[in-house]
Amino acid sequence: MRRFAFIMIMTLQSVAMTGQVRHITVAADGSGEFTSVQEAVNSIRAYMSDTTYMLIKAGVYKEKIVIPSWVTNLFMKGESADKTIITWDDYAGLRNMGTFRTYTIWIQGSGFTAEDITFENSAGPVGQAVAVHADGDRAVFRRCRLLGNQDTLLTANQESRQYYEECYIEGTTDFIFGPATAWFERCHIHSKKNSYVTAASTVENHEYGYVFNRCRLTAAEGIERVYLGRPWRPFAATLFMRCELGSHILPEGWHNWDNPANEQTARYAEYRNTGSGTNPGARAAWSCQLSRREAKRYTLENVFARSDGWIPVK
Repeated sequence: MRRFAFIMIMTLQSVAMTGQVRHITVAADGSGEFTSVQEAVNSIRAYMSDTTYMLIKAGVYKEKIVIPSWVTNLFMKGESADKTIITWDDYAGLRNMGTFRTYTIWIQGSGFTAEDITFENSAGPVGQAVAVHADGDRAVFRRCRLLGNQDTLLTANQESRQYYEECYIEGTTDFIFGPATAWFERCHIHSKKNSYVTAASTVENHEYGYVFNRCRLTAAEGIERVYLGRPWRPFAATLFMRCELGSHILPEGWHNWDNPANEQTARYAEYRNTGSGTNPGARAAWSCQLSRREAKRYTLENVFARSDGWIPVK
């Protein structure tokens, strides 16, 4: 408990620079101001420049949560990803809701941060079922678990910048997908089916899409035919650099989504990956291996460059 208090103090020091900090506590056992995460979100005043620090105590919160666009600068902190769990079980075929409405949490507001929380879609292998639908700009996830099957993480909104650090993300098909610019740092990416890890839909005029840096890619037992990605839309951009690729990654690495035209526009690259799934000589001819000079362009400052100068580091 003392260690957790110390971590909380250090976290508050990192967010206090943005202005005043409001503290609220969610506890399933009733020991906080709120027993529901959504109830706590609903208490936050609209369009505040200050930070709201929401401590979510250990427990399983079966909720479908929306962080609306007017709730900005929200910092959600769990006691640990193993103990603070937010879960729901919608899926695309349920009442014809479609993929985008299946989220467990939908983050619309900008300046959102989550640490040490599990976000789960528990619907099972029943088709598209999103755990996290991240829409707002400047979204940060640290030490979180994102659990699901098909379409676990929707990195929505082409103008959104998202940063994932030391997160565990699992799924089956296209379980990291969307048009946002997203950086994954030292994340564990786990495939549960012979399928595809990513399905980026980067827009043509955005130089950067997905960047996976120093991540580890693993698979469930018996899984041995997984592609790094396929383009959900033309101009999809995805880079794996300095990652450890397990033997489940196919030698060709990338798939064109059964559309040869995608080979002319997709921007798929690798740089200095390791592991038995690394096969530069066998990769799809329309992907590339970056040179050292080309790889130097991939920094947080460049990938997230915008006039506000935002960099997602403490």
